[in-house]
Amino acid sequence: MSSLQDPILEGLARGWKVHGGPHAPLRAALDCDVAIIGSGAGAGITAEMLARAGLKIVLVEEGPLRSSRQFRQREADAYPQLYQEAAGRKTRDQAINILQGRCVGGSTTVNWAGAFRTPPEVLAHWGERFGLSDFSAAAMAPWFEQVERRLHISPWPTEPNANNDVLRRGAEALGLAAKVVSRNVKGCWNLGSCGLGCPTNAKQSMLVSTLPTALDLGATLLVQTRARRLRLKDGRVDALLAEPVTLDGQVSGPALTITARHYVVAGGAINSPALLLRSDAPDPHGLLGRRTFLHPTAGGTALFETEVAGWAGAPLSVYVDHFLHQAPLDGPMGYKLEVAPVHPGFALTNGGGLGPELAERARQMPRTQLIIALMRDGFHAQSAGGRVLLRDDGSPVLDYALNDYLLDGVHRAYLSMAEIQFAAGARTVRPVHEQAAPYRNLAEARAGIAALRMQPFIATVGSAHVMGGCTMAADAGRGVVRPDGQHWQIANLSVHDGSLFPTSLGANPQQTVYGLANKLSAGLIQRLGGRAQPLA
Repeated sequence: MSSLQDPILEGLARGWKVHGGPHAPLRAALDCDVAIIGSGAGAGITAEMLARAGLKIVLVEEGPLRSSRQFRQREADAYPQLYQEAAGRKTRDQAINILQGRCVGGSTTVNWAGAFRTPPEVLAHWGERFGLSDFSAAAMAPWFEQVERRLHISPWPTEPNANNDVLRRGAEALGLAAKVVSRNVKGCWNLGSCGLGCPTNAKQSMLVSTLPTALDLGATLLVQTRARRLRLKDGRVDALLAEPVTLDGQVSGPALTITARHYVVAGGAINSPALLLRSDAPDPHGLLGRRTFLHPTAGGTALFETEVAGWAGAPLSVYVDHFLHQAPLDGPMGYKLEVAPVHPGFALTNGGGLGPELAERARQMPRTQLIIALMRDGFHAQSAGGRVLLRDDGSPVLDYALNDYLLDGVHRAYLSMAEIQFAAGARTVRPVHEQAAPYRNLAEARAGIAALRMQPFIATVGSAHVMGGCTMAADAGRGVVRPDGQHWQIANLSVHDGSLFPTSLGANPQQTVYGLANKLSAGLIQRLGGRAQPLA
């Protein structure tokens, strides 16, 4: 298939069963073998595998179905259509901005295409602390290999863009290993707009890979349809109650009922725990919605003499994980360094500054470079994550505190980023912190960063990775979900998304979700009496 074709339009023309929004009307009642809530990384892998096993599938997605013809590389188009809360989702205290997808394909449609296997030390920790002995690096390798083949995950083969090359040059000048990111792309045009929807269908998101396969095999997709509540009876899900919604989330019609032999919750961390909370799911140990992690992310900008054009080229192709390994997992918080694309709306909204100062930063944007530090939370007593709560209208919100332990990691990361940027030839550097100034040399940066007040709102922190809230564990006292993905107290309910994670990863999470969903779906198919086939 040529990357200039639109697989979504072609599938609709072939007769895909898509209902909701501008598509065919929703029916008041549907019946299937498996209802899957969500359409992102976990849902997409699950849908293809179950459909290939001959099971009748219904997918329920709150967001719209969009395709390459509508991905125009414009932030003003992408954020309100493709992201949760128009890319404005925040923690309960408003201190952390959270980027999550809300469209067919979920966050895989709008992420930056970085794909990493789960770090072995994290899987070992899960085995030791949560009894997940069947999830070692060796045990997960075959499941990762399958998704790597299916989604064309491989190291980025060409030179990094100028934004990533700063991280590479600076790290190597300091004797740090700068590694190449593996990406799930095929025939990439190197445009740089991965976070706005790929306009060439090169990124192998669920939108253009697993979901079209499932739909070709007869799956039904409901879009602009919110999973409101699971109706529970005698330790089982009796039905899923859903409602049509507009693009801005308003209910737009009568409710519908979906009955199934089995239900797979894969709406992503925050949304999956929220659905179970709205459904009054059993929670005998008070674990539901807790231990929700973020990879809280700090930034550091640098100004160069020559143009960086941080919006152009693959947004993520180089990383440095040196600072994850300087202390034990349960020691001072470690962090991974990557870069972020310098798109105007994203960079100016999250970079701080007002009035003339902000205008000057806009003028400097072509020469501005941005490194980000992803904090690996979840391994220390003072890093127990956040908690998903429900607002009065049933919508979710994450309560997540930026405490001194976490902010100490942010503080140390500011200096690491500045050292790398100066080593790469930066004219000035400025941590993304309201009190920070442009520092002209490393000595100024050391003194300035040491003096910064480390408090929420003053130190800018965001996240694009949400994990946990439906922890998987070997016993009900430590987790919401069994090691096979099934809920401990609800016999016909499984969870197949990042909410399963007992901790964060210290690596971008999409491939971990793919691998887990692959393994768990194979087991689910067997429990439902089918025969699992490896991913094509």
